[in-house]
Amino acid sequence: MQDFEFTVQDGRLFLLQARAGKRTALAAARIALDLLDEGVIDAATARERTYGLDARALVQRRLAAIDGGGPEPLAQASSASSGIASGEIVLDETRARARRAAGARVILVRQDAETRDIAALDLAEGLLTHRGARTSHAAVVARQLGKVCLVGCEALQIDAAERVVRIGGRALAEGELLTLDGNQGVVHAGEVAVVESVPEALIARLEVLHRSAQEQPDASLAR
Repeated sequence: MQDFEFTVQDGRLFLLQARAGKRTALAAARIALDLLDEGVIDAATARERTYGLDARALVQRRLAAIDGGGPEPLAQASSASSGIASGEIVLDETRARARRAAGARVILVRQDAETRDIAALDLAEGLLTHRGARTSHAAVVARQLGKVCLVGCEALQIDAAERVVRIGGRALAEGELLTLDGNQGVVHAGEVAVVESVPEALIARLEVLHRSAQEQPDASLAR
């Protein structure tokens, strides 16, 4: 899969650059297996593209159902990378590095995520931005790093001087807990219970694919 950047000027199409597309492990497994079923790729190619994708790599996290009401939702945003991430709010790399050194999990909150934020993002469990879209640089990098990412959160305001963020009318100081639900595109206050599951049907398809390679006779011995 390739990401192409292009522009149209005076009726002419210009291709600017291309790079390998980023996707989750779950998407990589589904795409490879579906392409194999459709006859677009062969089994050897499908095995190469799914090598190392096991139950641990494909685990899915979602918010646990809670009797009597769930976690407090603060705002909606566009989900650029799925999953659940909880941690302390941090506004920059310095804070992220200090809190990680203390053993805390952190959520990076930014107006926009820029190239210089990659070090902070690497330390964080997830990223929340006020601006941006699913195809923005922040989203692409977050998917590549396997981070939960919510972008375009219009309800988010950041007061860098006071080290406070305001989301949906609620003020949260840097260091308070925040949860990002990349599955539903929702921001929650505090840390919430999470359950993990694996896509059993997908795991079974992968096992059949890789088992078939082990059962094939060695062509060199047959000769």
